[in-house]
Amino acid sequence: MIELQFLPILEQWPMLLKGAALTVGLTALTTLAGITLAIACAWTRAHGPLALRWIVGTYVELIRNTPFIVQLFFIFFGLPAAGVKLSPLTASLITLIVNLGAYATEIIRAGIEATPRGQVEAAQSLALSRLQIFLHVVLPPAFKKVWPALVSQITIVMLGSAVCGQISTEELSFATNLIQSRNFRAFEAYIIGTLMYLALAIALRRLLNWAGPRFLFGR
Repeated sequence: MIELQFLPILEQWPMLLKGAALTVGLTALTTLAGITLAIACAWTRAHGPLALRWIVGTYVELIRNTPFIVQLFFIFFGLPAAGVKLSPLTASLITLIVNLGAYATEIIRAGIEATPRGQVEAAQSLALSRLQIFLHVVLPPAFKKVWPALVSQITIVMLGSAVCGQISTEELSFATNLIQSRNFRAFEAYIIGTLMYLALAIALRRLLNWAGPRFLFGR
């Protein structure tokens, strides 16, 4: 009979909250920077010069076809060999942004290419610049079409940030591992960690589903 004892885990609540807060912070920064990168790359793949399209396409395929943990280890352990030494937090953030940017590029590009040509021509007839057309005519309806997929991808990246504990980034999974290593209540620790990730994922989805229609593409 397994006797579950959650009290030794819950007594470490400051560490768990600190880890959860860092996970939330990483997710927020990754979302802002990653989506911005993805918008630029999606426009390049859809309308940019051939050379830039090739470069962005190579970046997208490279990231989408390699494991996240390999990307993380390359940035944290590999770059120092080239003279670029990063802290665990910085390496984690860069890797998350690069990863989200690649996946979100294809999602946003699908929305951009689904924009009716007539909308663009109507905007051109009003003498709007290419930037104005992209930001105000193409991008909002593109976001509306692909927002559910983007929300899912951002949530996946948030959950994937658990891997960053492997390089001593003190996020939620790192805190959970540290607590169970001290009191040997691994089952209870991972149950609590799982429930916290579940709560974070549900809260993130609801926040993004609320924010998207209000700030990015209207109702």
